[in-house]
Amino acid sequence: MALLQFGGTLAPKLGEKPHLLPRSPALTRVICADPRFLVSKSGTGGRLKNPASPTASLHSQTSSRLLNHAPSPRFRHRRGSRFIVRAEADFYSILGVSRNASKSEIKSAYRKLARSYHPDVNKDPGAEQKFKDISNAYEVLSDDEKRSIYDKYGEAGLKGAGMGTGDYSNPFDLFESLFEGFGGMGGMGGRAARNRPMQGDDESYNLVLNFKEAVFGVEKEIEITRLEGCNTCDGTGAKPGTKPTTCKTCGGQGQVVSSTRTPLGIFQQVSTCNTCGGSGEFSTPCNTCGGDGRVRKTKRISLKVPAGVDSGSRLRVRSEGNAGRRGGPPGDLYVFIDVLSDPVLKRDGTNILYTCKVSYIDAILGTTVKVPTVDGMVDLKIPSGTQPGTTLVMSKKGVPLLGKSNARGDQLVRVQVEIPKRLSSDERKLIEELANLNKAQTANSRR
Repeated sequence: MALLQFGGTLAPKLGEKPHLLPRSPALTRVICADPRFLVSKSGTGGRLKNPASPTASLHSQTSSRLLNHAPSPRFRHRRGSRFIVRAEADFYSILGVSRNASKSEIKSAYRKLARSYHPDVNKDPGAEQKFKDISNAYEVLSDDEKRSIYDKYGEAGLKGAGMGTGDYSNPFDLFESLFEGFGGMGGMGGRAARNRPMQGDDESYNLVLNFKEAVFGVEKEIEITRLEGCNTCDGTGAKPGTKPTTCKTCGGQGQVVSSTRTPLGIFQQVSTCNTCGGSGEFSTPCNTCGGDGRVRKTKRISLKVPAGVDSGSRLRVRSEGNAGRRGGPPGDLYVFIDVLSDPVLKRDGTNILYTCKVSYIDAILGTTVKVPTVDGMVDLKIPSGTQPGTTLVMSKKGVPLLGKSNARGDQLVRVQVEIPKRLSSDERKLIEELANLNKAQTANSRR
């Protein structure tokens, strides 16, 4: 079976072996066919309307395996239906260059269009897709082998050769490699972006406080270990007296492309250059910091812990973290609080809980007891007739509200009445007299 070219359309002819034809700019690809109707869409919207024409018809006995297969849900055939034809992308038209354009002209056209349609600059709805189309076209036309295949067989020829459509899985990677930071227009990507100052990482410190220190706050002096700028190389990482050179492994791009040929085609992966660490430059490392530009040092700092912190509280100390790379700002220090429990007082939010034990005599008659608080021992009046389990409130004897030291919670005192298990003979005699008196009063009240 051969392919006959009708204007811009290829159609099969029964009985001959297939062969490839040189691609013309108007070449289109048939997606769905009906042997009774042939309509070819060109760039100007022209149509071939003569189904009986020798150059515009298909053999009525064409193999059913090729043309008379059951239509898919996407393409439903009806009487009077037409060919649905999709034109392949013309990479030359996308870049606005001629088919015999040089590589420098193609690169110049790409750079101009990419600047205009980059999504960070152009906010139009279709700008990002246009940017991807431009990158895709440049990826093919900038490669001699792919361009040759494309000129002969079109976009389908590239896919058939297992080459995909370019060296870069992401169009923004291609943009970065060519512009190195967008030529100063926004500092996007590229080697310039990788060489920009970077903020240092944050550091953490675990601080343990006792119960009262957490309630009222405290000032602590802590010792931390962090990365600080190297004084020998002034944070550059390069040995004093030397100058950085372009990395030979990645050519100054900071990234390397690795290709793997598989039965499905060539798979390419972009990764950070291990030689230069993505900077695109190589320099003689500083003997003090080993090329990092930072050294680890110990420092003592004074930390003010506010009143009202609790276990799980986190304090942030700005700019006391690790130093940044290439002169970048330092990170922050985060101090995580852990509070030791008190053997007597229990904390519940801003309230403090305490259990007070009194005898049944004191509960009946009332009394005053000494109660421990975070402010020291305080007298608490137990009213007469206090029932077991009663909770008494000591106002503003609790924990200060974090950030508002003048506002405090309460101390809640739960009264536990102790009932003796054993009584002396005198105690029992008095209790029995009290019981008899209580019975007599109850009988009189019923009369």
